[in-house]
Amino acid sequence: MSYDLIVIGAGPGGYVCAIRAAQLGLKVACVEGRDTLGGTCLNVGCIPSKALLHATHQLHEAEHNFDAMGLTGAKPKVDWKKMLGYKSDVIGQNTKGIEFLFKKNKVDWIKGWASIPAAGKVQVGDKTYDAKKIVIASGSDSSPLKGVDVDEKVIVTSTGALELGKIPKKMVVIGAGVIGLEMGSVFARLGAEVTVVEYLDRIIPGNDAEVAKSFQRLLAKQGITFILGAAVQSATATKTKATVTYKLRKDDSEHKLEADTVLLATGRRPLTEGLGLDTLGVKLTERGQIATDKHYKTSIDGVYAIGDVIEGPMLAHKAEDEGMAVAEIIAGQAGHVNYGVIPGVIYTWPEVASVGENEETLKEAGRAYKVGKFSFMGNGRAKANFAGDGFVKILADKDTDRILGAHIIGPYAGDLIHEICVAMEFGAAAEDLARTCHAHPTYSEAVREAALACGDGAIHA
Repeated sequence: MSYDLIVIGAGPGGYVCAIRAAQLGLKVACVEGRDTLGGTCLNVGCIPSKALLHATHQLHEAEHNFDAMGLTGAKPKVDWKKMLGYKSDVIGQNTKGIEFLFKKNKVDWIKGWASIPAAGKVQVGDKTYDAKKIVIASGSDSSPLKGVDVDEKVIVTSTGALELGKIPKKMVVIGAGVIGLEMGSVFARLGAEVTVVEYLDRIIPGNDAEVAKSFQRLLAKQGITFILGAAVQSATATKTKATVTYKLRKDDSEHKLEADTVLLATGRRPLTEGLGLDTLGVKLTERGQIATDKHYKTSIDGVYAIGDVIEGPMLAHKAEDEGMAVAEIIAGQAGHVNYGVIPGVIYTWPEVASVGENEETLKEAGRAYKVGKFSFMGNGRAKANFAGDGFVKILADKDTDRILGAHIIGPYAGDLIHEICVAMEFGAAAEDLARTCHAHPTYSEAVREAALACGDGAIHA
């Protein structure tokens, strides 16, 4: 069979690309070897982890805040098997939804694992398909760490952590990034003793330093222990236990931790194995990513790449935007992604969200800026809902007042950040946000107050 476009991978980047291209009139197929569509995100990543974060947040509310609101009664008991069933139901609803969208938009799902034997050819099993254009959207998998042998039972990645047979009494998390802290929060709420071991001297590297410091303090109050500046040497497992050995970078002293479960969460790497890129001659970057130009073209004519396999943050929504853009480019339109306005979110409680520049990057660039900051303790809705921890910080150009970035730690930060994203997309000034009426009482008023703080000052601070 022959197609205008074949997309390899049905994760957020791939399935969005396929659907958008079909909407634009192209004959499209998408190759996916999993039994369900949606890639890592919907099957073993974003969606299932958020289901468990939601469930365990409700548990936290019941254990810590219900009584204060006059909601009395026996504390809820955790049925781990049933909670995993709820998570699986959520996955099923979402993956079946993508399958429906493929049928609706007449996108063919070619089931199997793809390789590219030559430009314009995609092989799946013993069949070869012709394609005028090919988009590689094969995603990423967990990065390995020397000395740590993952068995997905005792020493696990996020995939194994989502399927543990029982709740561990002790868990060691290697890596203080997004995945480690989200999954660590889930099991800490479920009663596990969670210790996070991080090579750097801070958590969530790349985020605003003030936010990271506040975030660590709040997570520590929730019972998570942090060992920073620690280089993991090994993690070994028996059938039921594991031992993590690490060295403190400050004095090279060696230490050991015992745990029921070890979660390896040191990042992700592009998943390109089996595609035949070497034989095809596709150029890679020094970090093993597929090199592309500004139109997502690889070094091979007619072959494009998007998402986790190319440079940039490994975020589902970044891949989605690139999927939309490359589909439009292939269809003869002017697809574009504004990489300066891609938000990042950590779905713990409180949530952490950011977009654009932080203070460290602005200082490094020598950019004159001003800071508007407002604490959620000054927000009436947050105080009423036991959600007063955290703050909104807006960074604006000192002379023009144009918003350069924003950082939120607090209730529903992942939703609040998008008001600022839209403002930045339109080149808005902090004053534009400050002069926009916000409903009362809402968490979003904290964003307005931070914008006011960029000028004459917040009202409620």
